[in-house]
Amino acid sequence: MPRTPEENDRIRQASKEKIRAAAIELFMKQGYYATSISAIAKHAGISKGLLYSYYKGKEELLSEMVEARRSEVVEVMEKAAELETPGEQIKYIVNGAIDTIHKNPEIHRFYLHLQTLPEADEELIKYSHLLIKENARQFELQCEIFEKMGEKEPRQRSLYFSSVLQGIMLMISTYPQKFPAEELKQQIIREFCS
Repeated sequence: MPRTPEENDRIRQASKEKIRAAAIELFMKQGYYATSISAIAKHAGISKGLLYSYYKGKEELLSEMVEARRSEVVEVMEKAAELETPGEQIKYIVNGAIDTIHKNPEIHRFYLHLQTLPEADEELIKYSHLLIKENARQFELQCEIFEKMGEKEPRQRSLYFSSVLQGIMLMISTYPQKFPAEELKQQIIREFCS
């Protein structure tokens, strides 16, 4: 019995997810430049030909990974914006960010590394700029939330919130097994949502 278009799409998406997961793991272990398409295919458990049927090369794969990450950030902020109160919005952002990092700490380290590349890295810096630009756009939306909360200095409060949240995310991604994520999640929610 032939597969349905939905089944084919599900299989395709599952294969692409395996490829992206393998790529992030290898990029973190070996670096982007030292990782070959062959190594990614082998690590993903698929043929090199199948990988090439999804991606023209390593840069196209990275481009899709960055776009997926950008979309995740946008989605969290859009869902937060749908909530009724600014406090609920901040709580949603905290839960979303910390839970995501706790599940996949290596992904946060990978994108943090990508955002801190030297400007001289002409091949990859455009991806760094895309992530930084999206983070800046989301920061502005976050400032609006703090403004609605009635903060006297919403921009400064938002900057402080981002610094605390990013610090927690960095610590979780560095020490995932030893970091009291739930306790700190509740602490940041108490501090910024009260």
